[in-house]
Amino acid sequence: MSSRRLRQFCGALLLGCATLCSVAQTDISPAPLLTLNDAIQMASANNRDLRIASLEVEKSKWQVASAKTHQFPEFKTYIFGSGSLTDASFSYKKGSLGLSDGAPIPSQDTKIRLSNGITGYALAQVAQPISQLYKIHLAIREQELSADLNSEQYREKRQSVLANVKQAYYAVLQTEDSLETAAAAVKQYDETKRVAEQYLAQEAVLKSDVLDTEAKLAQAQYQIVELNNNLQSQREQLNDLLGRDIETPFRTEPVPPIAAEESDLRLAQQTALSQRPELREATIKVQKADYDRKIAKADYIPDISAAFHYFTPLNTEILPTNVAAAGVEMTWEPFEWGRRKDDVKQKAIAVDQSQFQLQQVRSQILLDVNNRYRKLAQSRQALSVAQTAREAAQEKLRETNDKFSKEAVLLRDVLQQQTSVANANHNYDEALLGFWSAKANFEKALGEE
Repeated sequence: MSSRRLRQFCGALLLGCATLCSVAQTDISPAPLLTLNDAIQMASANNRDLRIASLEVEKSKWQVASAKTHQFPEFKTYIFGSGSLTDASFSYKKGSLGLSDGAPIPSQDTKIRLSNGITGYALAQVAQPISQLYKIHLAIREQELSADLNSEQYREKRQSVLANVKQAYYAVLQTEDSLETAAAAVKQYDETKRVAEQYLAQEAVLKSDVLDTEAKLAQAQYQIVELNNNLQSQREQLNDLLGRDIETPFRTEPVPPIAAEESDLRLAQQTALSQRPELREATIKVQKADYDRKIAKADYIPDISAAFHYFTPLNTEILPTNVAAAGVEMTWEPFEWGRRKDDVKQKAIAVDQSQFQLQQVRSQILLDVNNRYRKLAQSRQALSVAQTAREAAQEKLRETNDKFSKEAVLLRDVLQQQTSVANANHNYDEALLGFWSAKANFEKALGEE
């Protein structure tokens, strides 16, 4: 071996040893336990995206309260003040008002000024809706449906965030399992190296075989470094989803056993249809479309209100200073060239569209659940196969190591079997990652939180 290769090899060994020491020191003071339920509750309370969505729900509640105020009397005031740019006065010609006892009224041309200086008027109006109450009620109900829709959109966002939390948590579990497997492999390679060096001293093995053992040991130690880096990044990502400092330490625990929905497709379908917010959103949109149609039809009703008006001119000399009147007022557009009829037809079509959309959403949910259910079952079976293959490879390696210690097999046989174990471990890690991903996707398809 050249001096350069020797330095690289020693550097890799030192890096692996330093990592193992760091892991050992970390294990001395274990981090706080973070269960999956704790992670879900923490994300529900602290995730920033969820808090933004919850504020949108809160805002929609105030919009409903604002819509309800239109049921009550409406108060309006208007004040206008001005200075006349022209002479504001009334002029009466002599005799323009007739005669009295043969004398003209007025007896001469007369001019009466309307005001001196600033003038204007004040108007106060109170109107209680009557016929409009039906349309106001429809508008309120439509606004309440919008609030319900925002709530369902919040639930959809919540489920998406929590699905990401589960995925991140499962990724940490998978990497931790891979790290344990890699640590066990390092111990195996280290023991093989120790025995091989003894045989090398007895000239029972070749130097190249011992160097192969050292190279595999260095590769296993490097894998621990890589897995530790991945684990740290995954923990930081999970902490970010939980809305806390990304450097917060924690340790995980195994996930609970299989849920009932994972073994019963019919139960899974029923659960998804009762929990998926998309289905509720589509249902609310059908109701909103129906209320839009009713509001459009309500435009045929004239606006009738009970009204009270009060009018007073300001700084005038001849006009009455207080004018009050109470009665009923009505506004109506008799000719609108078919606009109301066209609006009703348009809203009716929107109702049909929303109903078809509801059926489509329901179908898509069932397709999604069925697909995720089958993939979860397939990934669980693949994990079982990989687990069995890994156990078989590890047992065969144990037997080969035992024979090697008795000089019944060559070192190359041991190295070859160690490679088989490494491949089996890699396949198991891939199957485990696929299982956790399939489980997270299935739980998301169920609409679970």
